[in-house]
Amino acid sequence: MGVGRFVFTPILPIMVDSAGISPSSGAIIATANYAGYLLGAVMLSLRPGLNSTTTLRAWAAVLVATEVAMAFVDNTFAFSILRLIAGLASAAVFLACASTVAKQIGSSPGITFGGVGAGIAASGVLTLVAAPHLSWEMLWIASAILTAALITPALTLKVHAESRLSDNEAGPSNRELLTWRVLMGVYFLEGLGYIIVGTFLVAAAGGHGNSSIGPTVWIVVGLSALPATFVWQAVARRIQVRRALAAAFAVQTVSALLPALSGNSAVAIASAIMFGGTFMGITLLTLSMAAGLPIGRTAATLTAVYGLGQVLGPLVVAPALGDSYTVAFVVAAVVLALGSVGAVFVARLHAGTSGE
Repeated sequence: MGVGRFVFTPILPIMVDSAGISPSSGAIIATANYAGYLLGAVMLSLRPGLNSTTTLRAWAAVLVATEVAMAFVDNTFAFSILRLIAGLASAAVFLACASTVAKQIGSSPGITFGGVGAGIAASGVLTLVAAPHLSWEMLWIASAILTAALITPALTLKVHAESRLSDNEAGPSNRELLTWRVLMGVYFLEGLGYIIVGTFLVAAAGGHGNSSIGPTVWIVVGLSALPATFVWQAVARRIQVRRALAAAFAVQTVSALLPALSGNSAVAIASAIMFGGTFMGITLLTLSMAAGLPIGRTAATLTAVYGLGQVLGPLVVAPALGDSYTVAFVVAAVVLALGSVGAVFVARLHAGTSGE
């Protein structure tokens, strides 16, 4: 899913140069993918029974097919439709894996979520190595082959859907309900802020045509995301999940601010390390905190809220995009700073619900 969903980011600068795609059109295409992710999350939140072994296999095939089809269209509308469908498939694959791992005794969610980072790194390596030799169309074909190879072993997975209801018959207290609502707001801000950085960091780093810096930055994001979930799990064990979440938000806020202050390649790499090292960690920590609340279908609901933020992110900054992405990163930093404040508030609320 990390390849199928995120490979558009390192390929976008090449499409801008070779396929006549403008940065604003790229934002529209990216937004279509996020809209599909939102629709998929909402669909599975309302109909958790659709999260099954059969549908996982079907959506895996759809994800690969959309990548192949990207090579055979040449306009923003068609690109957007395909990326919307890919977003739907990505949400279905993500929730199938997340809900299944949550049911396995002794499993490590860090392994599952770390896979997204591995896929992001793989998409960056693919682009870096193949871009000098392949057209943008063939890069999409190559990404489809890579996605198919990586996702095939997961097709043997027996999917366990989320329950509609909490296992706690008493239901949530008022404080737990408030914690849940604020947590949803915080995760919405994460979706909104993180996606701006994730969409434009490569292009802002100067990754045009065959330049290596853009794909390199994306590889750094993926490699940083790969161990991040294990690292944040360890941090959470030492300082508790609620404090780890606030810390991760603070680090990600800095990652958004850095490229707004400087276009230097070293700064871009530093931003990529902090960004990659936090965005999957925040997902892991948020879902872990929500799982401890007596509320049903938390993963699907949070993914839908996250998806809504992702849809709005590029739309908010698209009108301000020109030759510079500075405004976009400033907006992302402000949004993530608000998320950091919200995470601190959630930590205090959660301390009260746990009796600390």
